[in-house]
Amino acid sequence: MVGILVWKSPQPGKKQKHVTLEARSVLHMRFLSVELLRGPKTPDAVLRRRVLAAGKRLRKQGVVRVVLPENFSYWEQLEKSGLRPVSTQALRRRLAADWVRFGLAKQGLPAAGAKVAVCGAQLTGELVRTVTELTLRHRYVLLDLPYGGEDLCRQLRREYGVSLLLGPAKDQLEGAEALVLFDQRTDLSCRNPVVLPLYDESAPLPPLILPPALEEKLPEGADRGQLLAVLQEAGVLKAGQISLAAESWECPK
Repeated sequence: MVGILVWKSPQPGKKQKHVTLEARSVLHMRFLSVELLRGPKTPDAVLRRRVLAAGKRLRKQGVVRVVLPENFSYWEQLEKSGLRPVSTQALRRRLAADWVRFGLAKQGLPAAGAKVAVCGAQLTGELVRTVTELTLRHRYVLLDLPYGGEDLCRQLRREYGVSLLLGPAKDQLEGAEALVLFDQRTDLSCRNPVVLPLYDESAPLPPLILPPALEEKLPEGADRGQLLAVLQEAGVLKAGQISLAAESWECPK
Protein backbone atom coordinates (compact mmCIF):
# COMPACT_ATOMS: atom_id res chain seq x y z
CA MET A 1 0.00 0.00 0.00
CA VAL A 2 1.12 3.54 -0.76
CA GLY A 3 1.05 6.20 1.94
CA ILE A 4 -0.19 9.79 1.83
CA LEU A 5 1.12 12.38 4.23
CA VAL A 6 -0.81 15.65 4.64
CA TRP A 7 -0.77 18.56 7.06
CA LYS A 8 -3.78 19.25 9.29
CA SER A 9 -4.55 22.63 10.86
CA PRO A 10 -5.42 22.66 14.57
CA GLN A 11 -8.95 23.58 15.63
CA PRO A 12 -9.05 26.18 18.41
CA GLY A 13 -10.33 24.87 21.73
CA LYS A 14 -10.31 21.25 20.57
CA LYS A 15 -7.81 18.61 21.65
CA GLN A 16 -6.40 16.78 18.61
CA LYS A 17 -3.87 14.02 18.05
CA HIS A 18 -0.55 15.16 16.62
CA VAL A 19 -0.37 12.17 14.27
CA THR A 20 -3.46 10.41 12.89
CA LEU A 21 -3.23 7.24 10.79
CA GLU A 22 -6.12 5.80 8.77
CA ALA A 23 -6.88 4.02 5.52
CA ARG A 24 -8.55 6.08 2.81
CA SER A 25 -9.65 5.65 -0.78
CA VAL A 26 -8.83 8.02 -3.64
CA LEU A 27 -10.67 7.19 -6.87
CA HIS A 28 -11.11 3.66 -5.51
CA MET A 29 -7.40 3.20 -4.83
CA ARG A 30 -6.57 2.50 -1.18
CA PHE A 31 -3.90 4.51 0.60
CA LEU A 32 -2.67 4.65 4.18
CA SER A 33 -3.09 8.29 5.12
CA VAL A 34 -1.27 10.17 7.88
CA GLU A 35 -2.44 13.58 9.02
CA LEU A 36 0.11 15.67 10.91
CA LEU A 37 -1.00 18.55 13.07
CA ARG A 38 0.73 21.79 12.07
CA GLY A 39 -0.18 25.25 13.27
CA PRO A 40 1.26 28.59 12.09
CA LYS A 41 3.53 28.74 15.16
CA THR A 42 4.46 25.06 15.49
CA PRO A 43 8.27 24.90 15.99
CA ASP A 44 10.29 23.29 13.23
CA ALA A 45 11.84 20.83 15.67
CA VAL A 46 8.38 19.66 16.71
CA LEU A 47 7.36 19.14 13.09
CA ARG A 48 10.49 17.06 12.44
CA ARG A 49 9.61 14.80 15.38
CA ARG A 50 6.05 14.38 14.14
CA VAL A 51 7.23 13.54 10.63
CA LEU A 52 9.68 11.01 12.02
CA ALA A 53 6.92 9.41 14.11
CA ALA A 54 4.63 9.30 11.08
CA GLY A 55 7.35 7.66 8.99
CA LYS A 56 7.89 4.94 11.58
CA ARG A 57 4.18 4.20 11.75
CA LEU A 58 3.85 4.01 7.98
CA ARG A 59 6.86 1.74 7.63
CA LYS A 60 5.55 -0.52 10.38
CA GLN A 61 2.41 -1.01 8.25
CA GLY A 62 4.52 -2.06 5.27
CA VAL A 63 4.44 1.27 3.42
CA VAL A 64 7.55 2.05 1.35
CA ARG A 65 6.39 4.85 -0.97
CA VAL A 66 4.65 8.04 0.10
CA VAL A 67 2.78 10.88 -1.58
CA LEU A 68 4.11 13.93 0.23
CA PRO A 69 2.53 17.33 0.91
CA GLU A 70 3.24 20.11 -1.54
CA ASN A 71 6.59 21.84 -0.97
CA PHE A 72 7.58 19.26 1.65
CA SER A 73 10.91 19.97 3.39
CA TYR A 74 11.20 17.15 5.93
CA TRP A 75 12.16 14.28 3.66
CA GLU A 76 15.25 13.43 5.70
CA GLN A 77 13.04 12.36 8.62
CA LEU A 78 10.99 10.00 6.43
CA GLU A 79 14.10 8.61 4.77
CA LYS A 80 15.33 7.46 8.17
CA SER A 81 12.30 5.18 8.32
CA GLY A 82 13.06 3.61 4.93
CA LEU A 83 10.44 5.56 2.97
CA ARG A 84 10.81 7.20 -0.42
CA PRO A 85 8.59 9.61 -2.36
CA VAL A 86 6.43 8.37 -5.21
CA SER A 87 8.36 8.83 -8.47
CA THR A 88 6.93 11.13 -11.12
CA GLN A 89 9.30 9.98 -13.87
CA ALA A 90 6.81 7.73 -15.68
CA LEU A 91 4.20 10.50 -15.58
CA ARG A 92 6.67 13.00 -17.03
CA ARG A 93 7.51 10.66 -19.88
CA ARG A 94 3.88 9.88 -20.55
CA LEU A 95 3.14 13.59 -20.90
CA ALA A 96 6.25 14.44 -22.92
CA ALA A 97 4.65 14.85 -26.36
CA ASP A 98 1.85 17.07 -25.03
CA TRP A 99 4.39 18.94 -22.91
CA VAL A 100 6.40 19.77 -26.04
CA ARG A 101 3.34 21.03 -27.89
CA PHE A 102 2.20 23.29 -25.06
CA GLY A 103 5.75 24.50 -24.44
CA LEU A 104 6.08 25.57 -28.05
CA ALA A 105 2.70 27.31 -27.88
CA LYS A 106 3.78 29.15 -24.74
CA GLN A 107 6.87 30.37 -26.56
CA GLY A 108 4.78 31.44 -29.55
CA LEU A 109 6.42 28.90 -31.85
CA PRO A 110 4.52 27.00 -34.57
CA ALA A 111 4.30 23.34 -33.60
CA ALA A 112 4.09 21.72 -37.04
CA GLY A 113 7.30 23.21 -38.42
CA ALA A 114 9.29 23.14 -35.19
CA LYS A 115 12.34 20.92 -34.86
CA VAL A 116 12.06 18.60 -31.87
CA ALA A 117 15.16 16.75 -30.66
CA VAL A 118 14.94 13.66 -28.46
CA CYS A 119 17.98 12.26 -26.62
CA GLY A 120 18.16 9.00 -24.72
CA ALA A 121 20.69 6.48 -23.46
CA GLN A 122 18.68 3.48 -24.62
CA LEU A 123 15.64 2.51 -26.65
CA THR A 124 12.80 2.01 -24.17
CA GLY A 125 9.07 1.62 -24.62
CA GLU A 126 8.55 5.11 -23.18
CA LEU A 127 10.99 6.62 -25.66
CA VAL A 128 9.39 4.77 -28.60
CA ARG A 129 5.94 6.01 -27.59
CA THR A 130 7.15 9.60 -27.20
CA VAL A 131 9.04 9.66 -30.50
CA THR A 132 6.07 8.10 -32.30
CA GLU A 133 3.70 10.74 -30.95
CA LEU A 134 6.13 13.52 -31.81
CA THR A 135 6.66 12.37 -35.41
CA LEU A 136 2.90 12.37 -35.96
CA ARG A 137 2.65 15.97 -34.73
CA HIS A 138 5.86 17.63 -35.89
CA ARG A 139 7.54 17.70 -39.27
CA TYR A 140 11.12 17.52 -38.02
CA VAL A 141 12.08 15.10 -35.25
CA LEU A 142 15.73 14.45 -34.44
CA LEU A 143 16.72 11.32 -32.50
CA ASP A 144 20.06 10.95 -30.74
CA LEU A 145 20.39 7.38 -29.48
CA PRO A 146 23.41 5.05 -29.14
CA TYR A 147 21.64 2.12 -30.78
CA GLY A 148 18.21 0.97 -31.94
CA GLY A 149 17.34 4.15 -33.81
CA GLU A 150 17.54 2.53 -37.23
CA ASP A 151 14.92 -0.06 -36.33
CA LEU A 152 12.59 2.58 -34.94
CA CYS A 153 13.07 4.72 -38.03
CA ARG A 154 12.13 1.82 -40.32
CA GLN A 155 9.10 1.01 -38.18
CA LEU A 156 7.79 4.59 -38.27
CA ARG A 157 8.31 4.86 -42.02
CA ARG A 158 6.57 1.54 -42.60
CA GLU A 159 3.60 2.13 -40.29
CA TYR A 160 3.03 5.87 -40.59
CA GLY A 161 5.06 7.09 -43.54
CA VAL A 162 7.10 9.47 -41.37
CA SER A 163 10.86 9.69 -40.92
CA LEU A 164 13.42 10.67 -38.31
CA LEU A 165 16.75 12.42 -38.52
CA LEU A 166 19.09 9.96 -36.82
CA GLY A 167 22.42 10.84 -35.22
CA PRO A 168 22.11 14.63 -35.38
CA ALA A 169 25.17 16.77 -34.73
CA LYS A 170 25.51 18.75 -31.52
CA ASP A 171 24.68 22.03 -33.21
CA GLN A 172 21.51 20.49 -34.65
CA LEU A 173 20.41 19.35 -31.20
CA GLU A 174 21.12 22.76 -29.72
CA GLY A 175 19.35 24.47 -32.61
CA ALA A 176 16.09 22.59 -32.16
CA GLU A 177 13.12 24.55 -30.84
CA ALA A 178 12.40 21.76 -28.34
CA LEU A 179 14.84 19.40 -26.62
CA VAL A 180 13.51 16.30 -24.84
CA LEU A 181 16.05 14.60 -22.57
CA PHE A 182 15.33 11.11 -21.29
CA ASP A 183 18.79 11.13 -19.70
CA GLN A 184 21.17 13.88 -18.65
CA ARG A 185 23.43 15.39 -21.32
CA THR A 186 26.25 17.47 -19.86
CA ASP A 187 27.66 18.14 -23.33
CA LEU A 188 24.66 20.22 -24.40
CA SER A 189 24.00 23.83 -23.40
CA CYS A 190 20.24 23.16 -23.05
CA ARG A 191 19.38 26.73 -24.07
CA ASN A 192 16.67 25.64 -26.49
CA PRO A 193 13.35 27.56 -26.22
CA VAL A 194 11.74 24.43 -24.71
CA VAL A 195 13.79 21.96 -22.64
CA LEU A 196 12.22 18.95 -20.94
CA PRO A 197 14.64 17.12 -18.58
CA LEU A 198 12.42 14.08 -18.08
CA TYR A 199 15.01 12.42 -15.82
CA ASP A 200 14.95 15.30 -13.30
CA GLU A 201 12.09 14.92 -10.82
CA SER A 202 12.98 18.20 -9.13
CA ALA A 203 12.05 20.13 -12.30
CA PRO A 204 8.54 21.60 -12.03
CA LEU A 205 5.74 19.78 -13.82
CA PRO A 206 3.29 21.77 -15.90
CA PRO A 207 -0.13 22.40 -14.31
CA LEU A 208 -2.15 19.22 -14.71
CA ILE A 209 -5.92 18.86 -14.74
CA LEU A 210 -8.42 16.01 -14.64
CA PRO A 211 -12.06 15.84 -15.73
CA PRO A 212 -14.15 17.77 -13.15
CA ALA A 213 -15.84 14.62 -11.83
CA LEU A 214 -12.42 13.19 -10.93
CA GLU A 215 -10.84 16.47 -9.90
CA GLU A 216 -13.23 17.02 -7.02
CA LYS A 217 -12.35 13.64 -5.50
CA LEU A 218 -8.64 14.38 -5.03
CA PRO A 219 -7.45 15.15 -1.50
CA GLU A 220 -6.21 18.66 -0.79
CA GLY A 221 -2.63 19.33 0.21
CA ALA A 222 -1.00 16.30 -1.45
CA ASP A 223 1.73 16.78 -4.04
CA ARG A 224 -0.26 16.77 -7.27
CA GLY A 225 2.42 15.26 -9.49
CA GLN A 226 3.12 12.39 -7.10
CA LEU A 227 -0.57 11.67 -6.55
CA LEU A 228 -1.41 11.61 -10.26
CA ALA A 229 1.70 9.56 -10.96
CA VAL A 230 0.73 6.77 -8.57
CA LEU A 231 -2.91 6.81 -9.73
CA GLN A 232 -1.71 6.48 -13.32
CA GLU A 233 0.71 3.70 -12.37
CA ALA A 234 -2.11 1.76 -10.70
CA GLY A 235 -4.33 2.12 -13.78
CA VAL A 236 -6.87 4.24 -11.92
CA LEU A 237 -6.29 7.11 -14.35
CA LYS A 238 -6.38 6.12 -18.00
CA ALA A 239 -4.50 7.63 -20.93
CA GLY A 240 -6.00 10.97 -21.85
CA GLN A 241 -7.57 11.69 -18.46
CA ILE A 242 -4.57 13.76 -17.37
CA SER A 243 -4.35 16.96 -19.39
CA LEU A 244 -2.00 19.92 -19.39
CA ALA A 245 -3.47 23.26 -18.38
CA ALA A 246 -1.92 25.07 -21.31
CA GLU A 247 -2.99 28.59 -20.39
CA SER A 248 -0.79 28.73 -17.27
CA TRP A 249 2.03 26.48 -18.45
CA GLU A 250 5.61 27.65 -17.99
CA CYS A 251 8.62 26.07 -19.65
CA PRO A 252 11.25 24.79 -17.16
CA LYS A 253 14.64 26.37 -17.68
